[in-house]
Amino acid sequence: MPDRQPSGTRQKLPSLTGLRFYAAALVFCFHTSLTKMVDPFADRDFADGYGLLFGKAGWAGVSFFFILSGFVLAWSARPGERLGPFYRRRLLKIYPNHVVTWALTLLLFSSTVGGVSVWLPNLFLVHSWIPRLDTFVSVNQPSWSLCSELLFYLLFPLLWRWVKNLRSGRLWAWFAVTFAGLLLTQIVIDTLVPATPRLTEWPLSETQWWLAYNIPPLRLFEFVLGMLMARILREGRWIGLGIAPALALTGAGYALALAVPWQYGLNVTLAVPLALLVTAVAAADVTGRPTGLRGRAMTLLGEVSFAFYLVHYLVLLAVQDLLDGRRFATPVALAVLAVAFVVAQLLGWLLYAAVERPVMRRWAGRPRKREDTPASGPAPGAPRPVTQRV
Repeated sequence: MPDRQPSGTRQKLPSLTGLRFYAAALVFCFHTSLTKMVDPFADRDFADGYGLLFGKAGWAGVSFFFILSGFVLAWSARPGERLGPFYRRRLLKIYPNHVVTWALTLLLFSSTVGGVSVWLPNLFLVHSWIPRLDTFVSVNQPSWSLCSELLFYLLFPLLWRWVKNLRSGRLWAWFAVTFAGLLLTQIVIDTLVPATPRLTEWPLSETQWWLAYNIPPLRLFEFVLGMLMARILREGRWIGLGIAPALALTGAGYALALAVPWQYGLNVTLAVPLALLVTAVAAADVTGRPTGLRGRAMTLLGEVSFAFYLVHYLVLLAVQDLLDGRRFATPVALAVLAVAFVVAQLLGWLLYAAVERPVMRRWAGRPRKREDTPASGPAPGAPRPVTQRV
């Protein structure tokens, strides 16, 4: 079990940045498994198998990002940090990329967007609060998750005031309570919300779909799980689970997601394994153990992952238009998807290099020196801080 880390010590966790690449790749694979989005496979049996394999990958990737957000914000929280700079950095992190991809979607794929009642809420990232399918998943469709992220950022100072004051001996109990809240909400939605009329694509009603997956307040459970895990690691309450066992548990959670009733595969079966995986990787950085995720290439891919997440849907729309209903032998079809992935990575890098990084450097501002300096050095016997470039 790692020794307790002082609250002022903020070791960097570069492996978590690298891990973001794989989560974004899972979302890409999920979207390419949806035949309504892109369908290059002439072999329908292979297409069905591909769809089954990656049918929960998108849910897993998004849940990972929500948990990671809570973990990273809690891990890096600075005593006495002012709200203004905090909110400015958070808004600058997501809004410029969102506005660019929003505008590109309207410019290039206006026929898929809808009217002002659809694209205007999307622009201001409030569309996931609106219980209409054509609105809460609209324009650049992955942007729905940014509505939840905005809520997380808004509430973080209040939530952190609660989480940081929890007794360290009760952190795991609160983790269990938070997960129980997540499970209970899905049970209530499943049993009490009308299941008809059913959607054509998913086995639940539009209202169930909105509540079970899209409405921002009900994604707070995953965010808080991440916050609790950050404190568990910092307070020396981590169980010492390695990355390999955490990956195995995540794989088991994914397999379970394919087996349980559909709605419970959205985030219930993977929330705990993903929280454990994030913490296991962070613990490896704290103690200096190898992860395979700290290299410059992985760090860059992780830094580009948010931009890639936002542009990949536009790339798939373009591929769909180019295919125009044509299908290919499996090797060719896989090559088409591989090219789309590479193109999305390159465009994601361009968005990151031309928009996200310059905006953050120019306007996000650097924390005051007093806030940047740890309140104290590592406690006696604590793991030596890892100095990795991020």
